Amino acid sequence: MTVAVQRCTLPKEERLHGKKDIAFLLAKGKFRTCRRFRYCFIADNGLPYSRMMISVPKKLFKRAVKRNLLKRRIRESYRLQKNLFPENRGADILFIYNSREISCSRDVFSDVGQIIKDVSNEIRKD
Repeated sequence: MTVAVQRCTLPKEERLHGKKDIAFLLAKGKFRTCRRFRYCFIADNGLPYSRMMISVPKKLFKRAVKRNLLKRRIRESYRLQKNLFPENRGADILFIYNSREISCSRDVFSDVGQIIKDVSNEIRKD
C-alpha cells in the first residue's frame, strides 16, 4: 500500500512579484485584519495556484534581522498550510505584519491559518 505524500514547497511561481500584479492587487483587493496582520487579497487570480507576498514594515522593525525572521516565519506557516485552498483555484494574498512585537512561530502559524481559511471561504463563495 502506497500513500501519496504531498510536497509542501514554495516555488517562485507561487510568490507574487512584478509591479503590474502588485499594483492590481492593491487597487482591486479587499483589505482585512487578523490579530497581528493586515492582509489584502483577490479571491480568484485566474491561476490554478495561489500567490503570496509578505511585508514587514521598516517603521516597526529597524533591524533587517528581525524583519527577515518574521518573513521566514510567515513564509513557513504559509507553505505548511497552503493546501487549505480549494483545488485548481488560486488567490493573491499580501501579508502585512502589523504588531510591534516579534511573535512566536505558533502564533504566526495560527494567524496565517486563519487568514488562509478566510480567503478560502471567499474563493468558495464565487
